[in-house]
Amino acid sequence: MPGAAQRLYAEAADLRPLWRLDAGRTLFVGPLDYNAPHEHGAPVFLSSLGAPFGLRLDGAGEWLSCHAAMLPAGKVHELQVGGEPIAVLYVEPTLASAHVFAPLFAGCEEVRGALVGRSNVVSLIRALYEDHASLGWADAALDDLLAYGGARARRSIDPRILRVARALASSSEPAAPLAAFAPVANLSASRLRRLFAEEIGASFSRYRAWLRMRRAIDAVVAGANFTAAAHDAGFADQAHFAHDFRRTFGAPASRSLTGVRR
Repeated sequence: MPGAAQRLYAEAADLRPLWRLDAGRTLFVGPLDYNAPHEHGAPVFLSSLGAPFGLRLDGAGEWLSCHAAMLPAGKVHELQVGGEPIAVLYVEPTLASAHVFAPLFAGCEEVRGALVGRSNVVSLIRALYEDHASLGWADAALDDLLAYGGARARRSIDPRILRVARALASSSEPAAPLAAFAPVANLSASRLRRLFAEEIGASFSRYRAWLRMRRAIDAVVAGANFTAAAHDAGFADQAHFAHDFRRTFGAPASRSLTGVRR
């Protein structure tokens, strides 16, 4: 039986996917189907716009039915959204830790390292998706949302790793090696590798790949074609970008990056 959100949006074929990216966060709101097992280099908050979605953790076990979820960086998961719109919000360690998302739940429980439950930001997410002019006010709304969460969350990321994450994000070299950032943290390369994974939840190389992916997505959203965006972000070619996009999000780029709002 179709859920309420499916009936609500069945006649809204003109609603296009929404992306907003800046230095500290990435937001996608749009329809998804099935996303195969994948993991991210940054924590992610998921919120339905009405109907529950399916979530399975670590590629095994039962499917969970939830209206909201928070997955830390490096957490393998898969989604079954059934073509419904869903909000996907990532936050970079340079802005906040995963704890910033906890206040966005109306009620939640921890399940195998993830938080699942109900979202208290459904009205905002629906407004972002339904308002064709939301690109004009989305950034201010997200600032308020994360400020609300940040005021109630604790920051626990080691400041040395924060410096490395900032340096990596601002680097003009997409494939810069870990050793190049060891002096930033005043650590040996081996110690930096271990501490980075402990603090961020994803390896240095995985987080570097995530930043490269964000760079390519940002270019596509700004109007570049897939080939130009791939090259600018350091991918060998469009096929390389498409492969990594599927690996990162569990679904093809064409589903969420075609026909985006500008």
